[in-house]
Amino acid sequence: MSQSVVLQTSLPFPVRRGKVRDIYDLGDEVLLVSSDRISAFDWILPSGIPDKGRVLTQIAAFWFEKLNEPNHLITVDIDAMPCLNDLDAETKATLAGRSTLCKKSQVVPIECVVRGYLTGSGWKEYQQSGTVCGIQLPAGLLESAKLETPIFTPSTKAEEGHDENISFDQMVAVVGQDVATELRDRSISLFQRGAEYALERGIIIADTKFEWGVRDGKIILVDEVMTPDSSRFWPADQYQVGQGQPSFDKQFVRDWLLASTWDRQSVPPALPDDVIAKTRAKYVEAYERLTGRRFAW
Repeated sequence: MSQSVVLQTSLPFPVRRGKVRDIYDLGDEVLLVSSDRISAFDWILPSGIPDKGRVLTQIAAFWFEKLNEPNHLITVDIDAMPCLNDLDAETKATLAGRSTLCKKSQVVPIECVVRGYLTGSGWKEYQQSGTVCGIQLPAGLLESAKLETPIFTPSTKAEEGHDENISFDQMVAVVGQDVATELRDRSISLFQRGAEYALERGIIIADTKFEWGVRDGKIILVDEVMTPDSSRFWPADQYQVGQGQPSFDKQFVRDWLLASTWDRQSVPPALPDDVIAKTRAKYVEAYERLTGRRFAW
C-alpha cells in the first residue's frame, strides 16, 4: 500500500495534504483520505506504516458512533459515496477503509487538549514549575501520575511545526467566552466518557485532542476522535507510575529514531522492516481492543 492516495477523478475540487490525510473539497461535503504516512519530531518519514490510515479511520468512526456526540461523519462506506462512483475497482479497493465522507463545517481554530495523566511536555513543565500549561498542580506528583481531575489545555492550530499552548483566557479572546466554555466542558466530558470505556478494554487514554467545527450555527465534533495519532494510548496492564509508559502508537518509531544517528535537521532515514511491522501491530491491537472487532484488512 502506498503511503498516499491522490484521486484521479473528473470532480472539480482541490486537494489539501496534511501530515497524514488528504482532504478533498466537495462543496457542502469533505472527503478525508487517511494515508499510511507517519510523522515524528515534526518530520514526515519516508517509510509508511501499512494500514495505519485504515486503523485511524475505523477507530474514529467507532468513537463517533459510540460517543453519540453531534459530529461531521456521513459515512466511511465507499460504496455509499457518490463522489467515488467513477473510480475503477482497484482504486476503490485502495480507498476502502481509509475514506471518510463528512459534512463541511467552519473549523474552530483551537486544538482542545484534555490531559488525564502527567506525561510528555506536561511532565517536563511540571518538573520545572509545578504547572502544566500554566495550570498549577499539587506538589510531589510523579511521572505518568493520574491527575485528580482531567485538565483542559487548549492550543493554537499550526499548519506546520508545533502547536502553541495557550491559556483559557487566550482561547476566550479568540473564540469568545460562550464558545470557549462550551468547548472546554464538552471536551472534558468526551474525554472522561471515552477514557472510562477504553479502560474497560485494557487501554489508558492518557490525553487526547479534539477538534470542533460550526455548522448551521451549532458546534459539532470534527476531524478524528481518540485515535493513536491524536491521543496517548497506554496498555493498562503495564501501567506503572513514576516512569514513562509503553504505548500503542509511534513508540517503536520514536525509539528507533532516537537511537539512530539522525540529527533531526535533515531528511529522516527509512525505517527498518521490523520497526514498521511492530508499529503496525500496535495500531491494529489498539483498534481490536477498543472495538472488540477483528481488523479485517
